[in-house]
Amino acid sequence: MTSSPPADLIAAVGSDGLMRHVEEFARRIKLSGSVEERASFRYLQAELDRIGYSTRLILHDAYISLPISARLEMDGIVPHCITHSFSRPSPAGGLVAEVIDLGAGSPADFAAQDVTGRILLLDGIATPAVSLRATRAGALGQIHISPHEDPHEMCISPVWGNPTPQTRHNLPATVVLSVGKSDGARLRAALSGNGMITARLSAEVDTGWRKTPILEAQMAPDGAPDDIPFVLFSGHHDTWHYGVMDNGSANATMLEVARIAATRRGEWARGLRLCFWSGHSHGRYSGSTWYADTQWDDLNRRCVVHVNVDSTGGIGATVLSDTPSATELRALAADAVMAQSGETHAGHRMARAGDESFWGIGIPAMYMGMSEQPAGSTINPAAGVLGGGAARRGAGLGWWWHTPHDTIDKIDPDHLARDTRIYVHTIWRLLSESRLPLDYTATADDLLGALNTLHETLGARFDLTGLIARAAQLRHAAARLALRPAAQDGHVNAAMMAIGRSLVPLDYTTGDRFDHDPALGLAPWPVLDALRRLADTTPESDDAKFAEVSAIRAANRLHHALGTALSACL
Repeated sequence: MTSSPPADLIAAVGSDGLMRHVEEFARRIKLSGSVEERASFRYLQAELDRIGYSTRLILHDAYISLPISARLEMDGIVPHCITHSFSRPSPAGGLVAEVIDLGAGSPADFAAQDVTGRILLLDGIATPAVSLRATRAGALGQIHISPHEDPHEMCISPVWGNPTPQTRHNLPATVVLSVGKSDGARLRAALSGNGMITARLSAEVDTGWRKTPILEAQMAPDGAPDDIPFVLFSGHHDTWHYGVMDNGSANATMLEVARIAATRRGEWARGLRLCFWSGHSHGRYSGSTWYADTQWDDLNRRCVVHVNVDSTGGIGATVLSDTPSATELRALAADAVMAQSGETHAGHRMARAGDESFWGIGIPAMYMGMSEQPAGSTINPAAGVLGGGAARRGAGLGWWWHTPHDTIDKIDPDHLARDTRIYVHTIWRLLSESRLPLDYTATADDLLGALNTLHETLGARFDLTGLIARAAQLRHAAARLALRPAAQDGHVNAAMMAIGRSLVPLDYTTGDRFDHDPALGLAPWPVLDALRRLADTTPESDDAKFAEVSAIRAANRLHHALGTALSACL
């Protein structure tokens, strides 16, 4: 049964307390593994200890890349520029090569030109996808043109978390710089004439293993056993520059939610675990990935939902409808956003971004960024990060995102309190309701929609009727599960956790529960990609026959997962 948080909990959110934390976080630049970051982690720990949480500060090895300096010379132009986390450092004297304009750097752009041995001029922020294409195509360097006058700091590695022997070859192999919008226009104009133009790219980047912290804080209901299920509430603490919005304000939100929730711990039905990560900005989510790997069994047995928070309370951030959620948690997100902001939640799918390192385990997740700039007010460099595509009403996190301008003047105390109230509402319902607010009928409907679309496309080429029937069975079983009496809430919760362990990995990953996909976009239900590829082949061709082999295996994987989920509903 849906329940609203007590009014006094919502009223307890105070902008003064939030801004006190923000002021503390505004004091330090918190590069992953730095002394300044460690000092700020100690502040977090002291605050949570004072509230009554059990805390531990964990130090672990992480592969971190810190940009140091950059210089660009091209046709007499020497613009301000930056390099990026996991760019290759330039050789002594700089990298000198011919420059070609490759537009947005789409797969089609790369297919249209031979970029071997060249430097690429590219529109948009530096991303892992473009850097991987450039590496594989044999380019030597990249110059990215920011959509704003300031270039945005970025981590360009497509390797999610610490590299392994199997993934380290996917680390970028090019020298990557970014320039502002006006300087980019000057560079492009210089290229518009005839003849070959070369550029000299210089980049210093400090990449290597170092110790980085994770702060874990836990609290359980009074008298609860040690192995009680828990809600995971997380956000990163490392920053680009001072990073007061990203992610200082979100860390303030976490502390305020933790404080308010603890005042009523006697009413909790499950525990709360907060995790503050390092290595988000400079290690491609190395902290949360390490935690997922090393705490896998505990998370698998006990974690019910992951709630993430990033960049709350920005000035001008009036759009709250676009915050993403897993399908099974959309009703909860819609309730919280409407109750505390009056906006209708749009129900956007979560993107492959943030510290969403727990999908492989099978943990449903919600949120990342909460409030955004209104569409049309600015260019959105973070659209690919936040998800939602063309349907988004928001325009990202502000022009200052990932720049030195992310300072305390970018925080609106009223917006920060509003965003925090949404998190209080969400976390309270997850903690206090006897039955978890998860809706797997919605997830089954989503899967049925994808299967029916493929069925219409493939027709007689591949029989999907069995999978569709089994997904429909799950939909009916999940609906019956929701009708169980309150006395069976324990059984219902265990069943919903089991359903999530079966379906979440297939909805948001390629299906390996013990590994991590690259930091690249994935279609909904990636398990169906093999069937989508089959649909793109010519019937009876060799390509079709090869594709059918993978399609059969994918169908078996999904059939098995649906069967496991159905068994959990009994």
